[in-house]
Parts: sequence; C-alpha cells; structure tokens
Amino acid sequence: ARCLPLPGGLRRAVSGALRRAAAAARPAPALAVLAARGRLVTAARQRALAEGGRLCASDLHLLLNLLGGGAGAGAGEVWTPVCLPRFNPDGYFYAYAARLGEEEEDEEDEEGVRLILLSTEREGFYAAAACRRQLEDTLRAQGWLAELAAAVRGGAGYGPSRPGAPELRHFLYKPLEGPEEMQQLPQFTSPELEEPYTSEEEQHRLFDLYHYLHSRVHSPHRPLRLLYHVAEKETLLAWVTSKFELYSCFSPLVTKAGAIAVLTKLLRWLKKEEDWLFIRYPAPFCAAPARPEAPEPEG
Repeated sequence: ARCLPLPGGLRRAVSGALRRAAAAARPAPALAVLAARGRLVTAARQRALAEGGRLCASDLHLLLNLLGGGAGAGAGEVWTPVCLPRFNPDGYFYAYAARLGEEEEDEEDEEGVRLILLSTEREGFYAAAACRRQLEDTLRAQGWLAELAAAVRGGAGYGPSRPGAPELRHFLYKPLEGPEEMQQLPQFTSPELEEPYTSEEEQHRLFDLYHYLHSRVHSPHRPLRLLYHVAEKETLLAWVTSKFELYSCFSPLVTKAGAIAVLTKLLRWLKKEEDWLFIRYPAPFCAAPARPEAPEPEG
C-alpha cells in the first residue's frame, strides 16, 4: 500500500495514540488503520494477528479501496462484514470506518483522515465507536489531528524532481528490508504523476510498462535483477535485489549507465527520507484483559 509522507515525529506520535486506543478497547480490534486519500498514515495490529504472518498487499489494498476514502468517505460511521481473501478466504471480519474530526473538517474536504478497525466480534460496533472517540480526543488534545488535517489538505505528496534527479520522470519503490515490524506491513512509495503522465490514457500506458517490467524480472523461467527497456516515448529500468524492488521511468535519451547513476542517487535519498516516507515501526499491541463481571448480589 502507498504511504502518506509525514514527518517522522508526527507519525510516531499518532501511531502511539492509535496503539493505545486499540489496546484499551473491549473487545480490542484485530487491526487498526489510519488512512487519508486512500494512503496509509499508520497501523496497529493485535499481537495475535501479527504472529499469524504478514498482511498481504492485496488484502490491504482491498481494505483501503473499500473503506479508506473515495465514494464512501463521507458516509459517517460504517459497520460492515469484509473478507480478506489472502488472509482467510473462508472467513471475514467486521469492519468499522469513520472520518476523524468530521465536525472540524472543511466542507470541501470530502476525505480527511479515516479510521478503519477490524473486529472478530459481530457485536463490536459500540466498542469500535468508543475506540474512535478516545483516539479522536487524544489527537485533538495534542494538536496532532490539526497537523494531520493540514498535511492531507496540502497533498503531502512529492514530485519526481524532489530527489534531485531531473532526468527521472517517475518511479515505484518497494523496500524488502527493514525492521521486522515494517516487513509485516507491505508498503511502497512513488511521486505524484506529472507531465507527460497527467492524462488517464498516459497513466495507464505507464503502468502497463511497469507491469511488463515486473513480469520480466519475476519470470519463473529466467528471473532478472536488472532490466533496461527502451519504449516508444521513454526508457525504463527495473532493479530488483534482496533489499528492494525499484521500477523507474526516464526521458527517452537516457542510457543504461545514466539510469543506474540516477537510481544510485535516488536510493541514497530514499534511505535518508525513510521515516518521512514509510511506517517504520508499526509495533503490535496486546489487548487489555476482559473486565471481570461483578458478582450478583446474594438474595
């Protein structure tokens, strides 16, 4: 899933607040996600779920498309069953979704920051709503909700020229190495699409080229680590190692040696900006023990 670039300190603070609110809920959600414009802000997983393995990218993508923004973004509180087919095709969670700070949002801002909670409890709606209120109160009191809203309104993205490589038109970067917690949550980063990829037709053409590169480097018959491809309107380079996957697009006259030099510079920038670009430490939480029921008075 694509992450929303944020200052590292703000992301860590919001992550801690989300983890505490989720851990205190009864019943606690299996997964808590904050998203904006369909991109990840941060996430927290109950330890039992985290120990069950990685959350597949396709499941996370499905969740963000369904509840993380877009058509359903202004629908108030949502409570619906949802299946994550790669996690468990025969079961489903109950999903809660709501926009944070809705009463404070600009009316023109149709998305804002969305909270998504996954529960295994059919009757977990009120616990999820209470978790949202606690998180919202904490974020508002610390000023973090306003900071998040400002980042979302500002776009919080970056252009392909930001790494300081003017020959670079676009790229997709997926880290494969990092803290164990980071690897539990599939993430990637890419710049905003600019000329000549502002039309829907050109964007589809670019991503078709990326799909072609991906299929070539991951071919079961002859996998590749480096692939330089000259297309009709651009040149592309795919670079796959044990630490990352990188798909990049350049102007038509860039040579293979020139592309590798630019990507070497890009990799240094990505390493420097990791805390801004990615959720580095989405640590799991332990659910609070169930509150014991009070004994019935003796008659």
